[in-house]
Amino acid sequence: MKKFNIEEVQEIMRNQDSIRNMSVIAHVDHGKTTLTDSLIAYNGIISMDKVGSACTMDTSEEEKSRGITIKSTGVSLYYELKDTPSKDAKTSDEDTTTASTDETIKKFLINLIDCPGHVDFSSEVTAALRVTDGALVVVDYIEGVCVQTETVLRQALQEKIVPVLMVNKIDRGILELQVSGEEMYQRFLRVIESVNVVISTYESEESGLTLQVDPTEGNVAFGAALFGWAFTLDKFAKIYSEKFKIDKKILAKKLWGDNYYDPMNKQWITQETTADGRKLQRGFVQFIMDPIIKLMQSIMDNKIEAVTKMTAALGIKLKEQELQKTKKDLVRAVFMKWLNAGEVLMEMIVQKLPSPKVAQRYRTSFLYEGPLDDPCALAMQNCDPNGPLMIYISKMVKSSDKGRFYAFGRVFSGTARSGQKVRIMGPNYVPGKNHDLFVKSIQRTVLMMAAKVEPISEVPCGNTIGLVGIDQYLVKSGTISDCPEAHNIRAMKYSVSPVVRVAVKPKNVQDLPKLIEGLRSLAKADSLIQCYTVEETGEHILAGCGELHLEVCIKELEREHAQIPIERSEPVVTYQETVTTASSQICLSKSQNKHNRLYATAEPLGEEFCKAIDLKTISARDEPKELAKNLVDNYGWESLDAKKIWCFGPDASGTNVLVDQSKANQFISEIKDHVSSAFQWASREGGMTQEQMRGIRINLIDATLISDSIHRGGGQIIPAARRVIYASQLTATPRLLEPVFLCEIQAPDSVVGAIYQVIGQRRGLIISEEPVLGAPTVIMKSYLPVAESFGFTEHLRSATQGKAFPQCVFDHWQIVNSDPFDQTSKAGQLVDQIRKRKGLKPGIPELSNFLDKL
Repeated sequence: MKKFNIEEVQEIMRNQDSIRNMSVIAHVDHGKTTLTDSLIAYNGIISMDKVGSACTMDTSEEEKSRGITIKSTGVSLYYELKDTPSKDAKTSDEDTTTASTDETIKKFLINLIDCPGHVDFSSEVTAALRVTDGALVVVDYIEGVCVQTETVLRQALQEKIVPVLMVNKIDRGILELQVSGEEMYQRFLRVIESVNVVISTYESEESGLTLQVDPTEGNVAFGAALFGWAFTLDKFAKIYSEKFKIDKKILAKKLWGDNYYDPMNKQWITQETTADGRKLQRGFVQFIMDPIIKLMQSIMDNKIEAVTKMTAALGIKLKEQELQKTKKDLVRAVFMKWLNAGEVLMEMIVQKLPSPKVAQRYRTSFLYEGPLDDPCALAMQNCDPNGPLMIYISKMVKSSDKGRFYAFGRVFSGTARSGQKVRIMGPNYVPGKNHDLFVKSIQRTVLMMAAKVEPISEVPCGNTIGLVGIDQYLVKSGTISDCPEAHNIRAMKYSVSPVVRVAVKPKNVQDLPKLIEGLRSLAKADSLIQCYTVEETGEHILAGCGELHLEVCIKELEREHAQIPIERSEPVVTYQETVTTASSQICLSKSQNKHNRLYATAEPLGEEFCKAIDLKTISARDEPKELAKNLVDNYGWESLDAKKIWCFGPDASGTNVLVDQSKANQFISEIKDHVSSAFQWASREGGMTQEQMRGIRINLIDATLISDSIHRGGGQIIPAARRVIYASQLTATPRLLEPVFLCEIQAPDSVVGAIYQVIGQRRGLIISEEPVLGAPTVIMKSYLPVAESFGFTEHLRSATQGKAFPQCVFDHWQIVNSDPFDQTSKAGQLVDQIRKRKGLKPGIPELSNFLDKL
């Protein structure tokens, strides 16, 4: 164990081969923060006695009171690996050249980020994954791979992150379920297989890495974070290699799978029964699980003599006062001395996760938006500390100064220094233009250490960093460089959407300026919260991922950002508008001066097309030829239409498309910008309820335009184009879309009936029900409309006596299957509610408001 020392850390920072940047990711309550405590205690930052209870990485009062992680928190850890050089390690440490028999000491710096597990805070996971190269995936031994495990693993693989696995809470199998070693082995197999299924579904071929996890490769650990112990097959192979006189790598493979040791003949065989009919135990059970189960149960049964005998055989020295401890404390003391989780996991992290030098070779092509042969891209690929500076800021972390933030990110190339002049490029920066660009100096560079920060004079590439003094120029994330030719590093893609909104106002009207300032500060502090003001009503709206996300944000707003009492409205769901058939007619709209006429139709794009835009497989930034080929080959578009896309909307990147289908019209190109502006406006505020459009293709069929350009300016064309888009929408069987959660519920068999009842009452649909093997529980998956999710957790808990645990994640948009023009239907009632809330006239506007006659 080595204490943290800032000078030594600074020295290792300069050697990119000795750095590991990694995140700890998992489903909620699978033990990430407790596990991180073991790593922090191994560094001497907290005492070993506090492992399992300290939750050091939960830094805010809200996190401590709720017992869940809300913000991803970074810490830098130091590790010394005593080992013989390994031929197949993923590192390329050229500085340690010794004979293979010599024991060498390699010094490592591990920049670790502990991430939240609750789906409402997934944006924090995305921000953490962007600045790391590896991920420790924690899976609960009993619950297995859950919905959020799959979500965070998918996010990691999209960011080209290498995963290693920790199967946690195996103490529950030993103490609660009291299963045998063989049953535990079978359960481990199923968990590992489930993780590998997710990996094979989402891994990309380009990185050239084999990302599957396999205990014999040393990238799977098993343990109990609560008691601070863990092991890998490598750990036991080292222990037994002396006894068997077998190389530890060969032995590690024998300790997994169908390998059985015959003690009489002193040989390993692959059958369970010997030639003379004796039944053998699996190597993994005999040499690993049985000793662990025996020792733990002896402690719990208070068999002190047996315990002292076993610990003496293992070389564990116990003091008299340790033997007087409670059973659970004695389990912790014994196992932490024998199989310390901090030591085991640190070794797995440094040996199995890539260094920045290795990772940036295959990650740069995904991260950098510019050409891959420019100086910035080459410096990023080579992780060159002397190249142009390239930093990606993934999130803002609130500092102790009121209203100020540390910009937290990763240096991908060059070296960041205090006082250095840099270009701060926001997500909307376009090379060669000055929009969203600031040239300022970095005030200070710091190292993030959980709740504290350590000042540091310079940070070379490959490390995570905190910057002081640039927070007023970036809202949430962005790129920082000192090279005028630098392009942006790709913006992050979140796995959740802000679909739930509340209006907030101060209890005292004179506090309004403080609220506005607080909202600005909150928008920086949370990667996904959206804060905006509705011009017509003057309401201040917060949009978040779910009830819990909004509740936490409002408390944060009251306590930290605005520091005033706040009133909130009932939560409201974001709906979207779509069409279900092609327009029944070609719609016409005339400009105000009657000199210009626009003709258009609307048709649906389909959910598959919309999902492709959400996943960025179709993007407005694609090369026009490539985009056209993709649309013709995969989505059945006409070749001519695919080449004449004017824009996507809203915000030039949404799920609606404007296509020019006019033929031989000499002035059409001159009104392109005006029609595109009208399309952005209309797709942001649809014709029925002024909610955003989704999945609508508007075809501009023709335009009759006056030859005098002064009479076909924006003032004439934009309103006419907006009206013709609305007319096309209203004649193409418009429908409302509502957001739907995928809800995963874990519960005992006995309450399944109650769950069906609650889901049914809330317009939900159960799609699967799977029993958990080896436990009397089931995992049920259902679709639940977001509008029905308010108070759902309390309703479910009360119906099942608190035995059911739901987890909801945004999944898809679903058509509300009723006619919005019929005010007695569900859709008609929703239209009225939305229009009333927005202060609009009741009922969908008449078609005659938008449609002109020849």
